[in-house]
Amino acid sequence: MSFLFFQRLPFAVILTIFAFTVTIPGDAQGSWPATSRASVGIAPDPALTPEAVVQIYGARAFSWRGYFGIHTWIAVKPSNADTFTIYEVLGWRQRRRLPVLAIYDQTPDRRWFGSIPVILADKRGEGVDALIERIDQAVQDYPYARRYTLWPGPNSNTFTAWVSRAVPELELRLPSTAIGKDYLGFRLFATAPSGSGFQFSVFGLLGFIVSNIEGLEFNFLGLTFGISPDPLAIKLPIVESIKLTS
Repeated sequence: MSFLFFQRLPFAVILTIFAFTVTIPGDAQGSWPATSRASVGIAPDPALTPEAVVQIYGARAFSWRGYFGIHTWIAVKPSNADTFTIYEVLGWRQRRRLPVLAIYDQTPDRRWFGSIPVILADKRGEGVDALIERIDQAVQDYPYARRYTLWPGPNSNTFTAWVSRAVPELELRLPSTAIGKDYLGFRLFATAPSGSGFQFSVFGLLGFIVSNIEGLEFNFLGLTFGISPDPLAIKLPIVESIKLTS
């Protein structure tokens, strides 16, 4: 097969071929009912943690979607609370004609149907109760509580980015695999998902970000390319980033 053949392929098709040749952790695959939802032990125990806590989690999406993107959710625990409250958008609820925005008490660090979650932001202690109040207000104001579209949005990452823009003190840096974070609906301009800097986006399909947290990002068809300032890294679809410094 000649190189000229690949030159004629659409860019998105090339990315799809590449996606199915890279290795994704095995626990992101499998049959949905058989996958694990067990805690991985990275969240603080509420019974032993009187201080207020906010954590934002991300994990590779289920099945083939995990090649391209992650699912994100927000967990909060006010001072002296004995449980975490989870805020997240769940697309399957739309099929049951329920609001896709779900609020419930649960262990925050459970696997996302097999995929191991990572902590994307962690705030604790003084002043965090006030952040939790603002997070709750942003959740109530989320405009797509009954609407979900896997690509380009609004989806779970659109929701997390909405909250983060409203509470920039979270200093959240969503990875390039958080497809949907750039969806702004009919708006063209906003602050970046971190709540700082500047963003231009056309329905999450074409745009750019300039921010001291995200760095420089270009969005094409929901895929993110760019440079992250701290640590210095190249942002890419699928693989998230490649660090340029040790």
